Amino acid sequence: MAQSKQIKTVSLILMIFSTIYGFANTTVAFDQMGYASIIWYVLAAILFFLPSGLMFAEYGSAFKEAKGGIYSWLAGSIGEEWAFIGTFIWLSSWVIWMMSTASKVWIPFSTFLFGSDKTQTWSFLGLNATETIGILGILWILVVTLFAVHGIDSISKVASVGGVFVMILTGVFAVLSLLALALNGGHLAEPITGVASFIKSPNPEFHSNSAILSFFVYAVFAYAGSESMGGITDKLDKPEKTFPKGIIVSTIVITFTYSISIFLWGITTNWDKVLSSKGTNLGNITYVLMNNLGVYIGQSLHLSAQTANLLGTSLARFAGLSMFMAYMGSFFVLIYSPLKSFILGSNKEFWPARMTKLNKAGMPAFSMWLQAAIVCVFIFFVSFGGSGAKQFYTILTDMGNISTSFPYLFLIGAFPFFKRRTDLERPFVFFKNKFVTNSIVAVVLVVLVGGIGFSAIQPFLEGDVQTGFWTIGGPIIFGLIAWLFLVQAHHRQTR
Repeated sequence: MAQSKQIKTVSLILMIFSTIYGFANTTVAFDQMGYASIIWYVLAAILFFLPSGLMFAEYGSAFKEAKGGIYSWLAGSIGEEWAFIGTFIWLSSWVIWMMSTASKVWIPFSTFLFGSDKTQTWSFLGLNATETIGILGILWILVVTLFAVHGIDSISKVASVGGVFVMILTGVFAVLSLLALALNGGHLAEPITGVASFIKSPNPEFHSNSAILSFFVYAVFAYAGSESMGGITDKLDKPEKTFPKGIIVSTIVITFTYSISIFLWGITTNWDKVLSSKGTNLGNITYVLMNNLGVYIGQSLHLSAQTANLLGTSLARFAGLSMFMAYMGSFFVLIYSPLKSFILGSNKEFWPARMTKLNKAGMPAFSMWLQAAIVCVFIFFVSFGGSGAKQFYTILTDMGNISTSFPYLFLIGAFPFFKRRTDLERPFVFFKNKFVTNSIVAVVLVVLVGGIGFSAIQPFLEGDVQTGFWTIGGPIIFGLIAWLFLVQAHHRQTR
């Protein structure tokens, strides 16, 4: 059997799990909605992850020879210009990820060094903590870009090591949580008071209907990345059977893992006592919860306060080390990989000549520095916008969620047009009935538009114009930039 047909069901499930599952997603979910987040993660799996994954598999199998990734999928379905705009917005999700991570990376670094998040006490030349983190984030972007444009990408191997640490971290968290449950006779730190505990959030910021519905974008974000699996269908053993089986089993496994992990946080974490403090935000929530887990275990074993605190800081340090290594390794790849793939895979006539030119190391250096400049400008305006740490990291998280979810509107919306084409060889077909296909597409689009819409308007409803502007600003700004590129391209062609 050819090497390209070697991936079997179990291997596919493991690949999907490692690509999709994020340990930090469970801590964000518990912080935002408590046990009530579980139902939204289940709904996101059924209404988004499962159907979209099967759609992406059809895209990937039909366009398996194309080099442009999702650009090729969209171009072959709705035309190159819409594909360019859609993929440019997809690129914005990585730019905003870099912006967010460049600021958040200092939290695990601080936690590893000091045992807790000290970034909120950092200051430099009279700047407050948020502004100082912003400056550090800008320096991080510039240094990483400087290395990456010279083709020095070996440090990306750290990502695999960081991934192993995160897997171990997940295992340690699960074992210690179950131990805590046993030591306390089944008592939960966050009590369950009937069905209401799984519907109503303990977080007062998520009591309104619009805020609750906006959480759906968090859940969708937790399943993001399935489009990357669409390109491997040609490497599967019996793809017509393996892929749907892999997607269905992965949906069940990932949804169960997310759900049980969120529940496990409630064993050792009482929301009001631990998460309502001013020092807790979406940037450091993972390390706060890991520290609390260690302290709780120490107290349950009747250890001294000093020993219990040491256990807590040790778990927080390990979480900090794991996440810092994963962030660092991923950053050195993602600072050039999505950009390079888009530029080389799309129509070069849409780009100014300088942006498509590669340097001696095979890197689009000019485009990478332009990308770095854009990221730095975003970081500067958000960090110097007068927001406190809590609002700062909420803005970064919301921007990341929206920008990651937005491109799926293009991918899902283009699917019926893709199905109409009769000139494509389709090695893998799951959606065979036109009415059923269009109905599922409509449901997924309604879910996405609703989640994105409520996430966009919720800050404005609360009078938080700054968070609202930045939450929706990323995709809109990048969509406008893409449109300007197309206008310039048409202008050059007609001269």
